[in-house]
Amino acid sequence: MRNIIIAPEEHYHILNRGNNKQPIFLDDHDRARFLFLILYFQSSVIVLNVSYHILHFMKHSVFNISRNMKKEIFENRYIDLVNFALMPNHFHLTIQERKEGGTARYMQRVLNGYTKYFNAKYKKSGHLFQGPYKAIHISHDRQLLYLSAYIHSNPKELQKWSRKPEAYPWSSYQDYTQKNRRGSLLQMGIITEQFPHVKKYRDFVETSGAKKQNKYLGEEHYI
Repeated sequence: MRNIIIAPEEHYHILNRGNNKQPIFLDDHDRARFLFLILYFQSSVIVLNVSYHILHFMKHSVFNISRNMKKEIFENRYIDLVNFALMPNHFHLTIQERKEGGTARYMQRVLNGYTKYFNAKYKKSGHLFQGPYKAIHISHDRQLLYLSAYIHSNPKELQKWSRKPEAYPWSSYQDYTQKNRRGSLLQMGIITEQFPHVKKYRDFVETSGAKKQNKYLGEEHYI
């Protein structure tokens, strides 16, 4: 099994799924927890009382994190988070590494933190995810665009969201087509700046065929 070299300034598709394809999110609290981790674990900054922030999010649809803490996380981040989708038994992220070794540190924080939370909540032990996360190097701009369309089309797999993936609350599609709810911790510019307006991006996602044709894929490796 070969490893890829993850290098600063390069983009990667990061994904993993539940062990034996089991669900990794059983309710919206779980999804909110994972969302919190992918946003606020982008640096080594410690955020205290995570459970409080999750409860605040469940009531108000926003995490109650101070501007100063967001600024500190942003200025010291390991990676840029470009887009994401949380599905019942797997997740997809597009990231750009900013500091050498940053992707490994980021994913270790996110996956270890979420596994500990999940096992404690549901009184389980052992591995939640099916082995190490998968990383695919994005080698050119066209591939990056198709990956974005692929990730944002994932909710179509779910019956409730099959006709309205842009409304799915657990992906970044709403941030791309309405307002960026995540601020500087979601770096969408490399995608959105390539479209003159939101409708053109939505049309691209809907007509690209990325989900059906797997145009997002490069050579796959495990880390």
